Amino acid sequence: MGKRAKGGGATPATKALAAAGVEFVERAYDHDPRAESYGMEAAEALEVAPARVFKTLLAQTDLPRDHGLVVGVVPVTGQLDLKALAAAVGAKKASMADPALAEKTTGYVVGGISPIGQKRSLTTVLDESALTHDTVFVSGGRRGLDLELAPGDLVDVTGAITAAIAKGA
Repeated sequence: MGKRAKGGGATPATKALAAAGVEFVERAYDHDPRAESYGMEAAEALEVAPARVFKTLLAQTDLPRDHGLVVGVVPVTGQLDLKALAAAVGAKKASMADPALAEKTTGYVVGGISPIGQKRSLTTVLDESALTHDTVFVSGGRRGLDLELAPGDLVDVTGAITAAIAKGA
């Protein structure tokens, strides 16, 4: 697929992938802080189909562990279906997490939250559409950096379950 990162990389996400021996490609681009959608900005800048670019969102559920926080990873072309996410993890309900709590828990800033290498290992659900692509793109841990990797490797490194959690994609 391309290069394997050498030396651990520059973010917790790239370090985690390198430590796990996962092949990935770092894809940097010039981030515009005025962009309305960081994910669509990434797709355009990297010249890839938006359906292959996934955003990482945190939701608050009624589950007892990790303050009820759950990670949802969905294509940038759609939205996170909170009811489907709750059902996928066995929760009764889910709502979007407070951005400050998301940043504190993951160690990343909003707009640059990676599903990989978070400070705490949270329950992660990847939209099943990812499995239809040879490779997908997720945040590399900072705005302006995406990582391209095989969806199976993303599942393995995050311990994710897959389910239909996107709507409007």
